[in-house]
Amino acid sequence: MLQSTDNPIGTDIMKPHKKGNIFIISAASGTGKTTLVSRLLKNNADLRVSVSHTTRQPREGEQHGVHYHFVPKEEFESLIKQKAFLEHANVFGNYYGTSIAGVNSLSEEGYDVILEIDVQGAQVRKSLPEASSIFILPPSFEVLAERLIGRGTDSEEVIQTRLSKARHEIEQSVLFDYIVVNDDLDRAEADLLHIIKAGRLKKSSQQGFISNLLENS
Repeated sequence: MLQSTDNPIGTDIMKPHKKGNIFIISAASGTGKTTLVSRLLKNNADLRVSVSHTTRQPREGEQHGVHYHFVPKEEFESLIKQKAFLEHANVFGNYYGTSIAGVNSLSEEGYDVILEIDVQGAQVRKSLPEASSIFILPPSFEVLAERLIGRGTDSEEVIQTRLSKARHEIEQSVLFDYIVVNDDLDRAEADLLHIIKAGRLKKSSQQGFISNLLENS
């Protein structure tokens, strides 16, 4: 995750007055999901990302409360017992979870909320039937392998594990509402933004405006 929920993004911010929409974004590891979400947040003041909890160690440059809430395994398991998560999953030996309170707070403030979630954790779709789900695909498995190697953060063993898992993850894309192919960052970012803007025009999102219009007719 790439943006703290505590600080506003950009300048000239006008908070929307209606409840924000929720967008679930998933992808196989190395597809570029995190980079794309970061670009969306940087360029759109009315978007926020739900900062997940995880038990893994921070990577270089990652900050607690900004990219993730980095917590000990014992604390995470305590939160599970408290039913504090919309979803949680064990991914490559580390827990990841999405806070119910964090998502609800942002949506009630009027922000559109992005849940950047591992494919395994995308079970959250069942808990949030009103959310729109988006799956990001790599242009090919060859490109995916190059991206994983190029990150330089994982061992050869981990990279091979991720690649072997990627096919199964990509098979799950048929369960999502939208598919975006990340063969070009600018184009993929534009596709994601089109989906988000379309969500704001749904009847359910415009119900408040319709009611107000009729009351003042």
